[in-house]
Amino acid sequence: MKKKIALIFGVTGQDGAYLARFLIKKNYIVHGVKRKSSSLNTSRVDSIYKDPHNKTNFFLHYGDVTDSLSVLKIISNLKPNEIYNLSAQSHVSVSFEMPEYTSNTNALGALRILDCIKTLKMEKKIKYYQAGTSEMFGNAKPYQNEKTNFQPRSPYAASKLYAHWVTVNYREAYNIFACNGILFNHESPLRGETFVTKKIIKGLLNILNGKQSKLYLGNLYSKRDWGHASDYVVAMWRMLQKKKADDYVIATGNQYSVKKFISLVAHQLKMEIRWKGRGIKEKCYWNNKVIIQIDKSYFRPTEVDSLKGDFSKARKKLGWKPKIKIKELIKDMINYETHNILQ
Repeated sequence: MKKKIALIFGVTGQDGAYLARFLIKKNYIVHGVKRKSSSLNTSRVDSIYKDPHNKTNFFLHYGDVTDSLSVLKIISNLKPNEIYNLSAQSHVSVSFEMPEYTSNTNALGALRILDCIKTLKMEKKIKYYQAGTSEMFGNAKPYQNEKTNFQPRSPYAASKLYAHWVTVNYREAYNIFACNGILFNHESPLRGETFVTKKIIKGLLNILNGKQSKLYLGNLYSKRDWGHASDYVVAMWRMLQKKKADDYVIATGNQYSVKKFISLVAHQLKMEIRWKGRGIKEKCYWNNKVIIQIDKSYFRPTEVDSLKGDFSKARKKLGWKPKIKIKELIKDMINYETHNILQ
């Protein structure tokens, strides 16, 4: 039986790395697209990358969703069965500082891929997955599901909302099999250094090991629905195995504040912490020393207060539900960072 070919834009990111491993186990031939940079940025996929002169199911290509020609050439040459668009400028705070770049990558990047599928007349041969985000819901009241009105509150969220609707438009206008996965926050040991979950775990471990004295954070009372990336890539794949393309919320249905997440991490590290103060002056103490302090520069110009997903449609139609609970997620991330510290 001929192996399916998958093409992943954004393969060097957290989700791309987990998805590539998952698809290889499913006996796919996986092609990943990575941007050219002066330093190697393949650490998340190094364990599955082999010299292409040897037998392998995983290949890397240079390309960029901001470059229409490279997108067209890659899709035309590979003729994949499935395309996963995971490429993005995915940091919300950065999107306020770089709104044009964020929009070019996130919004127009999706458009370029979809239009290549149309231009190459591969509508019936390629299934397309677009990575959406719960940030599109903004301050809509939880639970948020596929019928909830979008209220984007950042350039990142607005750019992803364009990608969402252009995916729907190309599905309806050109009969492309195109799905949106509206994924709520999902973390893993491979999470980027600037994301709050990674920052908290790495910071507290460094404080515990005497490598750092203090951790600075923003809004402690933002509430998020946190899952594990390894669970969420399974949902992406299942969307493309259906006979009809559709859009799905992927979440856990559970919610924790940033402050609660800190407490869960501290508990696993056996750090007895306590909090004092209110608002911007609230501080976290351990062994009578301030270890966490609030820095106003980490607050967004427009905050998103509460995200909590209703994944009942995915459970019913995809047979999907999250397997990994938040305490297991934290343990996984701690173990990874502890191993890195010891090396």
